[in-house]
Amino acid sequence: MRPVRAGGGPPSPVRRIAVPQAIDAADLDRPGPGAQRFSFGGDTMGTTWSVHFYAPFDFTPGFLLADIELLLDDTIRQMSLWAPDSDINVFNRASVGRWVALPRLFFGVLEAALAVATETDGAFDPAMGALADLWGFGPSKAGAAPDGWRVNQARGPSWRDLELDPETRRVRQPGGLTLDLNAIAKGDAVDRLGALMNAAGLRVWLAEIGGELRGRGRKPDGSPWWARLETGPDAETEGAIIAALSGWSVATSGAYRRRLQDEGRTRTHIIDPLSGSAWQGALDAVTVLDPTCARADALATALMVMGAERGLAFAEARNIPALFTGAAGEAASPALQAMLEDDG
Repeated sequence: MRPVRAGGGPPSPVRRIAVPQAIDAADLDRPGPGAQRFSFGGDTMGTTWSVHFYAPFDFTPGFLLADIELLLDDTIRQMSLWAPDSDINVFNRASVGRWVALPRLFFGVLEAALAVATETDGAFDPAMGALADLWGFGPSKAGAAPDGWRVNQARGPSWRDLELDPETRRVRQPGGLTLDLNAIAKGDAVDRLGALMNAAGLRVWLAEIGGELRGRGRKPDGSPWWARLETGPDAETEGAIIAALSGWSVATSGAYRRRLQDEGRTRTHIIDPLSGSAWQGALDAVTVLDPTCARADALATALMVMGAERGLAFAEARNIPALFTGAAGEAASPALQAMLEDDG
């Protein structure tokens, strides 16, 4: 998923646009007279990041870039499984029954992750680090696909076994539980990039990490920030859905993003918490729109795990705008259908 272009409307081959109805007036701000567009980006969390914003012509971006780098570095230092001394790895290595104090950022993301885990009855599971590593999607090098015995061994305690003390920001390690916040940390970082730009007095911006986006305001010509909803590795532009991101976020969980081949079968980083399986199902991708990117990020993963039928029912019951795509075609939740307008 990526911003399509900076102009006044979606590209001509696109025939469907999604326009959220509930938008705060502040999210429709436009740049002031003489505002200039700035764009910056770089590498982080094994992927890329970018920000695009409008600011007065005399705006000095140096302090903002320094704050962005600090924000991204904090995310890695606290929640990266690939950083040996990160806070998440300190917790994962803790002994049975030990209470571990977490930084404010890490604790907040964990609370948000557990809220989605509760809402989805564990379809989103932040305690599957051992399973992800076993299937070849963690810090360890990928090996042969595991058998059932190894999968059962890796499942261990679940997210339900975690005990949190919000007053002291401590979490109890039940023993052998491996947290993995990769399916929400990028979305949370996008939200914090947005908050950083708001704090800098910027009112028209687009923040992105690894294809997860959040936008605010409208460009000088009145057009929103546009993002094409991702549908799969070989998706065509014709007929795609373009979403307006004024005050909204979009995130995709795609089975094709990280996958390995085993004798004609495909294993992906989308792991079913119930079965422990990473074999690809019928869905290629699920994209979710939400006011916050962290929630969109986590829900996209949960809906992928649920599958099209159960996921659509879940999205309908909770009014979640979601797009499901796979070999059988495309299905939009009622909330997303209500946003669609014909651009043809």
